[in-house]
This record gives sequence, structure tokens and C-alpha cells, in this order.
Amino acid sequence: MKLKFVGLLIGAFVFLFPFYYMLIGSLQAEPDPSVGGAFPSPGNLTGRNYGEIDAAINLGRSLLNSGIFTGGVILGTLVFGVLAGYALARLQFRGRGAVFGLMVLVQVIPFQLLTIPLYVLIVRSYGLADSYLGMIAPFAINSTAVFVFRQYFLQLPQELFDAARIDGANELNILWRVALPLVRPALLTGVLITFIGPWNEFLWPFLITKQHDLQPLAVSLSNYLTTVSARAANPFGAVLAGACVLAAPAVGLFAIFQRRFISQGIESGIKG
Repeated sequence: MKLKFVGLLIGAFVFLFPFYYMLIGSLQAEPDPSVGGAFPSPGNLTGRNYGEIDAAINLGRSLLNSGIFTGGVILGTLVFGVLAGYALARLQFRGRGAVFGLMVLVQVIPFQLLTIPLYVLIVRSYGLADSYLGMIAPFAINSTAVFVFRQYFLQLPQELFDAARIDGANELNILWRVALPLVRPALLTGVLITFIGPWNEFLWPFLITKQHDLQPLAVSLSNYLTTVSARAANPFGAVLAGACVLAAPAVGLFAIFQRRFISQGIESGIKG
């Protein structure tokens, strides 16, 4: 037992050390990329690197833009993903297998191959350049989330749905009152796997808008790191500070929801 505990501690240290080093490096007034820089003296710690980033790109506005972009994508993923996943799992219709096969096939196509046709469609055909909707639209339906929701809905006992239909419930009521409460881990999984993509997305928002007051944090930080950070008092600390700002929301979201990733007693609604 003690050896297992020591092994877990070593594993946790190896996993967390890069995050710790990133945070400490972002707070250093004078750069120290050596191993000794992981344990700096208190006199070498400062928040000036974060202040320089804020002065250059307006962190508050960039965070708001990322929140709107990511929140819109998550909302679209949950709404359309749940509806599509439920239909593929529980509704009987002609071509259901073909639709599911096409959805799986879409997952093997890199998004970069679709960038140019999507850009022409969104910007020229729909006129959504320099808008949040133009950034959100290509990511509003996530085939991976649809697959996750479908698999969870398939695990639910058929007797629950049959009993609800006998009681006169329509499909939307069954989805809302019976299925969704039993697949909360799938909803949280969908939120997390959806959050990471748009939050770190650089290419598509950069193509859609060149207006700084609309650019998400990833785009603003990339512009800062490539054009401004070299002129900062501590370029090494500026780069690490930018990485910390971008990573903090994702780490916080996982810390909040990780306790809720528990298995559900989905068969508790059946007698016997």
C-alpha cells in the first residue's frame, strides 16, 4: 500500500510539475529557464508579465470574446448533439444506420481540409464575417458529442421508454424527463470535450475577423506572442504568462466538474 501511495505521489508530481513551472515562470521578474528557476526567491516574483499582456491585448475583452465563442459552440453542441444522439439511439427510421455511418466518417476528415470551403460559405454566401455567429456556426454540431450521447442513450433500459410511451408521453417529453436526467455524465463529458476545441481554436476566428475587439483569447495571445512579447521586459515570462491565461479556464472547468463524472444507476427505475 505504501509503495502504491509513493508511486501515485511521484506520478502526480510528474504530471503537475509542468503546470507549476509554467505558473512560477510567468511570475518571475528576471528569466531563469534553468531547473533552479522552479524555486525562485520571493524577491524575483512579480505580476508585471500579466500586466504587460493586459496592456497589449485587453485580457478582459479577449476573455469575453472567448466566452461568447465557446459558450455558443457548447450550447449548439448540447442542443443539436442531444437531439441527434437520441434520434440515432432510440428512434426507428429508414436510413438510420447510413446516417450513423456518415457521422462516424465525418470524424476522420480533418477540419483543415474544410477550412477554405467553409470560409467561402460563411463569409461570402452568408455574409457572417466579423461576427460571433460566423465563428460559432462551423462548430455548432460536434459529431464526437453526437456519438457520445448516442452511446449513453443506448445504455438506458428500453423498459423506461416503453413505460413513458404507455403513459402518453411524446418523444420530447421522454427525452427531457426520462433520458436526460440519467445521462448527466454524458452532458458533462460533452461540455468538456467541446470546450477545449473552440477555447484553443486559433485558425478559424483569425480568418473570420481581423477586428481586435472581436478576437478570442487564443488569437489575441498568438498575436501578442509573435509581435509584442519579444519587446517585453521578460519575454520568457510573457510567453508563460500567456500560456497560464489560456490554460486557467480549462483547468478550472475540469476541477469544478471532475467530481461529477460518476456512473449512474440507470437501472434503478426498473422494478425487480
